[in-house]
Amino acid sequence: MVDVYTFVSGPLAWAAFTICIGGCLYRLISLIVLAYKKERFIFTYMSFSYGLRSIVHWITPFATENWRRHPVLTVVTFAFHISLVIAPIFLLSHIVLWEEAWDLRWPALPDALADTMAVIVIAGCIFFLVRRLKLPEVQFVTTASDYVILAIVAAPFVTGFLAYHQWVAYPYMVIAHIISGEVMLVAIPFTRLSHMVFSPLTRAYMGSEFGKVRMARDW
Repeated sequence: MVDVYTFVSGPLAWAAFTICIGGCLYRLISLIVLAYKKERFIFTYMSFSYGLRSIVHWITPFATENWRRHPVLTVVTFAFHISLVIAPIFLLSHIVLWEEAWDLRWPALPDALADTMAVIVIAGCIFFLVRRLKLPEVQFVTTASDYVILAIVAAPFVTGFLAYHQWVAYPYMVIAHIISGEVMLVAIPFTRLSHMVFSPLTRAYMGSEFGKVRMARDW
């Protein structure tokens, strides 16, 4: 068991980070090169100010018309994404691992708050699952991969929550937590999870087109 833990928290973890970072860079560079070859005109009207304006507006709760039309979805979406990003970065046990590996340390969240954020992510995954199963307009654009992605996102938080509370076979749950986190990292560049990388570019492009070319807002 110790050997398995050493492997998944060492070489396997580094491999996951390498694939994640390398894959994201490859996808970004490929996208930019493709756009330059096929639609070079895009670069002529890309605007930092209009792009930034659009990004800021869309990441502000209830700032856009669509966010205001769906208040429940808006609250769940923002709570889910904030918890998804903040909890793993500022979790004390994760910070300790970075300190051991790189001698880096930063302030940690209180355990109770991190625990609550894990529950928010799990509840958010359930919400998005039910939404995909029940709403016809969402069902129409849902494929099997969307359910797999929801499971990939939920798994690290479910296993981490169970490991923290030591409710189920703690050593096995810790290993499952590490592996599921690594699976999520590897999946980021190659699935719809890549929207965390591409969405700022997409939003900047749309903001530039609407603001600089059409002289209109994109929300």
